[in-house]
Amino acid sequence: MEDEEAEAVLRAVGRQIKVWREAAGMRQAELGAAIGYSEEMVSAVERGRRIPKPDFLEKADEVLEAGGKLAFMKEDVERARYPKKVRDLAKLEDEAVELGAYANHNMHGLLQTEEYARALFAMRRPAYPEDEIERQVSARMARQSVFERVPPPLLTFVQEEVTLRRPIGGRMVLRRQLEHLLELGKSRNVEIQVMPTDREDHAGMAGPIRLLKLQDGKTLGHSEAQLHSRVISDPREVQILDMRYGMIRAQALPPRESLAFIEKVLGEEA
Repeated sequence: MEDEEAEAVLRAVGRQIKVWREAAGMRQAELGAAIGYSEEMVSAVERGRRIPKPDFLEKADEVLEAGGKLAFMKEDVERARYPKKVRDLAKLEDEAVELGAYANHNMHGLLQTEEYARALFAMRRPAYPEDEIERQVSARMARQSVFERVPPPLLTFVQEEVTLRRPIGGRMVLRRQLEHLLELGKSRNVEIQVMPTDREDHAGMAGPIRLLKLQDGKTLGHSEAQLHSRVISDPREVQILDMRYGMIRAQALPPRESLAFIEKVLGEEA
């Protein structure tokens, strides 16, 4: 886990569990048996190597009679469960009154179903271990709480046609993903557009774009490449991204025609 902040939290939680366990005169195997986890899992949590689930902390708190001190750490552990770049991005998305994104290789993360996201992380190379896949999927799904915010932000997306046809995870996963897009597209604060492959003019050839307009009036960009992601705050660079995104939206199909296009592709997948 290449995340110093999360590692520090997990080490602190692990030390607390160890202190309470030893004060109770219990071995790791005994604590594991009492709370329904293996000795290996207890050992890994105490060493800060594994992220304890809320159930683990609640049961350990009860068995070790910690008076809520271990259970209280659930919120800190929940934040550590998500990679730093996801935590930072989710914080910005929570502050945004308007979010716009252009995606060209796969469905944008905020639009993905859980099984589609899991298929994406499973094909990552070098391969993620299973627990890291689950960590990444959980983080991506948690970000989708932006759709439930009150008042709702304006969310606009432009998807390349190829992302509607690439069967990531298999044909059934793709079908359910397309159905999910159609459902999201019914929301009054969500606009989904499709960029047809046959377009001769395309302002997005430099790659994906993400723009976040915050409550204080500031606009930020976000760039994600092969190995790095960064927030773009330079007004000149943000202005260029804003201009490009506006052109991309103008070149893509309008929202209503885009939903009809997605329905057509879904029919072809039957």
